[in-house]
Amino acid sequence: MPKTCFLLLADTNTHEAMGRMANALTSAKEFVDAGDEAVVIFDGAGTKWVPELEAEDHRYHRLYTELQDHIAGACSYCATAFGVKDQIEGSSVKLLSDYRGHPGLHGLVSQGYQVITF
Repeated sequence: MPKTCFLLLADTNTHEAMGRMANALTSAKEFVDAGDEAVVIFDGAGTKWVPELEAEDHRYHRLYTELQDHIAGACSYCATAFGVKDQIEGSSVKLLSDYRGHPGLHGLVSQGYQVITF
């Protein structure tokens, strides 16, 4: 059974970035639906997606909520750098700071996860 981490780095400011976010979440859902282990991490400018996707009127809010149990979290350092830390703290998404304020990918890779970036 594959173990995959979907790392969303895309910003929120372009149509292309929306496509990368949609592809990351859709791919994660495909793996979940297949019964595989999958986690989603929002990192870099991708942390800005959490407040966007929390909005019930966002077109990908439903997909986001379907993946709630598979969202590992968002980078604490980057959430601060991109000005969304307070908004993420008000959501169900956990802030990750395993390695120097960032999500620790080494632990996931050591557990057999492949990391796919979007």
